[in-house]
Amino acid sequence: MSTTQRLVHFLLDEHHYALLLSAVERIVRSAEITPLPKAPEVIHGVLDVHGTVMPVVNIRRRFNLPDRTLQINDHFIIARTSRRRVVLPVDAVLDVLEYSEERIVNSAQVAPRLEYVKGILKLEEGLILIHDLNTFLSLDEELALDEAMK
Repeated sequence: MSTTQRLVHFLLDEHHYALLLSAVERIVRSAEITPLPKAPEVIHGVLDVHGTVMPVVNIRRRFNLPDRTLQINDHFIIARTSRRRVVLPVDAVLDVLEYSEERIVNSAQVAPRLEYVKGILKLEEGLILIHDLNTFLSLDEELALDEAMK
C-alpha cells in the first residue's frame, strides 16, 4: 500500500518548490525584516511573529536565484526544522498537493549531491523540488545563527 505525501507548493521566480506540509506551521503575508548583525549570509534577518523572534532564511541564495526586493504580495512560510522555527520568504504559495510517495523521485537518484532537496515530484506541468529543511543550514551556519540570535 502506497502512502501519500502532502506538500505546500510555492514559487520562487518561475521555479516550483514544495515543503512537506508536516513541517509548515502557517503562511502569512510578508512583513518588514529586521537585519541581524553577525548572522550567516543565508539569513535575511529576523521577524517577530506574535512575540517570538525567528530567523528569516534567504532560500533564494540556496538555489542560486537572484535576490529580489520583498514585494507586498509575497508570502512567508513559517516552518519547523528539527532544531528551530524559521521563516521562508517566497513569491507565492500556490496550494497544498497530495501525491503518493511512488510519484516522488528521491533526489539522490537524480543527482547524488543535490543538497537541500529531499525529492522531486514529476508533474505534467514540470518538476517540483521538495526541500529538506533539516539540511538547509550547515552546522557552521547553525552555530553562527545561534550566536547571532543571543
